[in-house]
Amino acid sequence: MSQSALVAVLALPALGAVFAALLPDRAAQLAGTAFAALAFVASVLLGFAAHTGGWFSYQPAPSGAPPIVPWTSVDVSWVPGLDLRLHFGVDGVSYPLVVLTTLLTLLCCLYTIWHVPAGGGRGGTLVALLLVVEVGMLGTFLALDLVLFFVFFEVVLLPMYAIIAGWGGDERRHAARKFALYTLFGSVLLLVGVFTVVAAAGTADLVTLTSGAATLSRTTQLAAFTLFAIAFAVKSPLWPLHTWLPDAHTQAPTVGSVLLAGVLLKMGTYGLIRVAVGVAPEGARWAAPLLGALAVAAIMVGCLVCLAQTELKRLIAYSSVGHMGFVLLGVATLTATGIQAALIGNVAHGIITGLLFFLAGAVKDRFHTGDLAVLGGLRERSPWLSGLLAFAAIASLGLPGLAGFWGEAFAVVAAFERGGGGWVTLGVLAAIGGALTAAYFLRLLRRVTHGPASPAVAAAAAPALRISGMELVAWSPLVILALLVGLVPALVLGLSNVPVQSLVEAVIR
Repeated sequence: MSQSALVAVLALPALGAVFAALLPDRAAQLAGTAFAALAFVASVLLGFAAHTGGWFSYQPAPSGAPPIVPWTSVDVSWVPGLDLRLHFGVDGVSYPLVVLTTLLTLLCCLYTIWHVPAGGGRGGTLVALLLVVEVGMLGTFLALDLVLFFVFFEVVLLPMYAIIAGWGGDERRHAARKFALYTLFGSVLLLVGVFTVVAAAGTADLVTLTSGAATLSRTTQLAAFTLFAIAFAVKSPLWPLHTWLPDAHTQAPTVGSVLLAGVLLKMGTYGLIRVAVGVAPEGARWAAPLLGALAVAAIMVGCLVCLAQTELKRLIAYSSVGHMGFVLLGVATLTATGIQAALIGNVAHGIITGLLFFLAGAVKDRFHTGDLAVLGGLRERSPWLSGLLAFAAIASLGLPGLAGFWGEAFAVVAAFERGGGGWVTLGVLAAIGGALTAAYFLRLLRRVTHGPASPAVAAAAAPALRISGMELVAWSPLVILALLVGLVPALVLGLSNVPVQSLVEAVIR
C-alpha cells in the first residue's frame, strides 16, 4: 500500500494537470482541485502506510544507519544504457515537505475557484500550471536518483514563469524573465555538479552516494559542494543571489506567491541538506564558515530592507530572505540542532508566509493597493481580516508557541553550540536580526491595522470587507498548522530526528 501511495502522490497531480488543460474552464478548475485534494489525501496516507500499524509505531533506524533510509521506495530502470533509474522514496526529512506541498497546492487550487486574476486567460489553465509545478516540487523531494532530482528540479521553471508572466502585476514580464534567468543560472551549475559527482562515483543513486559507499576524493567533494551550494543558494535564495525574489513575489498572482514562498524556496534548502551536504560532507565542512556568514548577511539585509519597505507584498518578500537566512544558518552549523532547526524552519516558513501572501492578496484585491502609506485603519473596517494579518505577522516574527519560533531560535542556539568566536558572533548577529524582524512586522501592523481608516480603506464597500467562505477554507488550515507546529514541534522534529543524526555522523566522520 505504501508504494501505491507513493506513486499516487506523483501521478494524481500529473493527471489533474492533463484534465485541467483539456476540460472547459469551470470544469477544469473543479477537476484540477479534486485531483489536488486526492494528492493531499495520498500524501497523508503515505505517512500512515509507511508506518505499519499507525503513525507512532514506526521504529527508527539504529544509530550508525546511512543518512537516507526510505520508509518506502519505488526503484525501476529508466535509461538502462546509462544506469539511470526511476528511484523515488520518502523519509523523515522529505515527508513534511511533501505534505506541505500537496496542502498548499490544494489551497491554491481552491482559491482559484473563487478568484482568478485578470489578464492571464482562463482559470483552468492556471490550475493546470499549478499542478505541473506541484509535480516538479514533489518529484524533487521524492527523487533518490541525482539525475532524476535534477530533472524534477527543472520542471517547475516554465510553468512558474507562465504563472508570473500570465497572471501577475503590471511588471510581470520583467519579473518572470528575471526569475527564469536566475533559475537557469543555478540550473547550469547544478547540472555540472551532478555530472561531476556521477562521473567520479559511477552512480547517481543518492542512497549510495550519501552512505559513503561511493568514495569521492577531497577535490571532487570541494568542487561538487561549491557547484551545488551556489545552485541551491539561488533557489533558497541566499544573499547576494536573492534579487530575483522580491520582483517575482511582488508581481506574481496570489497563488503564485504562495507557492513560491511556501514551497519553491524549500527546494533550495532541501537540496542543500540532502544533496550538497549529504553527497559532499568534506566540502560542507570546508565551506561552513562562509555559508554561515552569508546566511547572517541575508538575515541582516532582509531585516534592514524590510524596515524601509513601503509596499505590503514586497515587505513580505524581503522577509523571506531573512527567514531563509535562519534556515541556511542552521544548515551551516552542521550540527543536529542546526539541521533540525532548518527543517522545522522550512515547514514553518511555508505555512506562515503562505498565509501572509494569501492575506496580502486579499488586502490588495479589496483596496487595489499594497502601499502602506495608503492603507490604514483596517482594524476598524475589517476586524477579521485585520486579526488574521496580525496573527500571521506575530507568527512570522517568532512568538513562542507559534511555528516560527522553533527554527529561528534554535538556529541561533546551534551557532552558539558550534562554539568559537566566529560562530558566537554569527549567533549574536542572528539574534539581533530576530529583534529587527519583530520591529518591521510591528511597524507593518501599526501602519495597516491601527489608527483611523485611510481614504482607501474607508471608501471600500462593506460587502468587500467581509471574509468569504472560500477564503476561510483556504486560510484556516494554515492558521491551525501555525498553532499545531508551534505547540507540538515533534510533528516535524520527531520524523527527522534519526536521519538528521545519521547525516551529522556522516559529516563529522
